[in-house]
Amino acid sequence: MSIRAHVNNIALHHMVFALPFAYMSAFLAAGGVPPLWELFWITVAIAGARSAALALDNLADLKYDVDQARFAGRAMVRGDLSPKAAKISIAIYLVLFFVAVLQLHPVCIKLLPIAMVPFLVYPYTKRFTCLCHFVLGVAIAMAPAGAWVAIRGTIDQPVIVLCAAVALWIGMFDVVYGAQDEAFDKNHGLHSLATAFTAKGALRIAKALHFVSIACFVILGIMLQMHAVYFVGVGIAAGTLVYQHSIVKPDDFHRVTQVYFMRNGIVSLAMFAFTWLGLCF
Repeated sequence: MSIRAHVNNIALHHMVFALPFAYMSAFLAAGGVPPLWELFWITVAIAGARSAALALDNLADLKYDVDQARFAGRAMVRGDLSPKAAKISIAIYLVLFFVAVLQLHPVCIKLLPIAMVPFLVYPYTKRFTCLCHFVLGVAIAMAPAGAWVAIRGTIDQPVIVLCAAVALWIGMFDVVYGAQDEAFDKNHGLHSLATAFTAKGALRIAKALHFVSIACFVILGIMLQMHAVYFVGVGIAAGTLVYQHSIVKPDDFHRVTQVYFMRNGIVSLAMFAFTWLGLCF
């Protein structure tokens, strides 16, 4: 067992999907750059929560992952990390999460049980519902929701719109990425939009709801009267999604690789960067 195995297990580089949106939310809540101390603890909280969530997901799905060739490189599948070690790491990540939340606005700790439900439940939803992708979306959307509350101490309409946009973005990305597992999921009694509506139907749903996600980003910009530069970020996000959908076909997933997976980080990075720029004007 090594640090590398733990880093592999939590796919640390996947922080790019949640952290930029948390920063975007914090900057919007503050109307500019928030106090760096609060940004630090927001970062620690999200790192802890996300690490615990992914480690739990990998632990819960281990019995399926060992049969999935695409996951042969995962630490627990290779045997580089034992389930016991994974459980200990989850406990450590959760303690780190709690400590960080305690440093933020007092209302955050009161809302913590609600925020934890999606990521604690998500790993098991594929066993019984094709709506598992939406639960994942809500879990990731807790990052911008928490960041907003950490800065303002309130839940306001703009953050609800932002969370909807993020939840649909990541949830529908999960639909696209998971559609290639339609046969595997059916053979193992697992559920997804692809098993419910076929890969073709799932991709159509994902495309439609990605459009809604972009619309939510536009609505957010209008609500907050953001500078035009903000909408450049929305345009980059939209262009990225259009391209991602254009290279995936219901009968051809050969381009759905790690490069494809990580390219979706352009959406979160662009939205944060151009939100920050927009607030500078």
